Amino acid sequence: MSGRPTARFSGRRLRAASERVIVGQNVTTADSLDACDDPVRIRKATLADVPAIRPLIATSARMLGADDYTGEQIEAALLGVWGVDTEIIRDETYFVGEADNELVLCGGWSRRATLFGGDAYEQRESRLLDSRTEAARIRAFFVHPNWARRGLGSRLLALCEREARAAGFVVAELVATLPGERFYARHGYVATGRRRDAVPGSVSIDSVPMRKTF
Repeated sequence: MSGRPTARFSGRRLRAASERVIVGQNVTTADSLDACDDPVRIRKATLADVPAIRPLIATSARMLGADDYTGEQIEAALLGVWGVDTEIIRDETYFVGEADNELVLCGGWSRRATLFGGDAYEQRESRLLDSRTEAARIRAFFVHPNWARRGLGSRLLALCEREARAAGFVVAELVATLPGERFYARHGYVATGRRRDAVPGSVSIDSVPMRKTF
């Protein structure tokens, strides 16, 4: 939690806050505040957001991943596995959440075959998926530690799933970090195994492939 006092909204203030919260391009007021007390605007990311997304990912990984990974593993993973993927930003399927003009959340989905990894990660596959036979990808969810456990990730995941369904997909796959596995399991994703990937510095990290049928 951020430590700031919990806001108590009157009816008028609640409506005004709802009007300031935008999720993607087709939000309704009912989608807006969800479990979060403070208004957060979730919108499609642009390439101009990349300089702010990078430190958001790093802060999230270092603080929220510390119970599951060593510092050495985290720093190595940030060199590519947990980096920014500008391809899905260009595809307009990646999102950021803003509060007080700062990014507090990022994540998205993809119609491309790459399962995970930023631009610097070598094992990428940019081909477009066949929505009739293949699963959409849920990609690169990170939240600032001060905004964790406030419903933001759940809101963004629901948005990504809606968009993937609208694009014709009926299944989603992802590769979860160890702390991320617990989040995705609460939302109906089922682990299909476990994987270990080499990262720079002669270390490796464990992650969990997961899958969900809509």
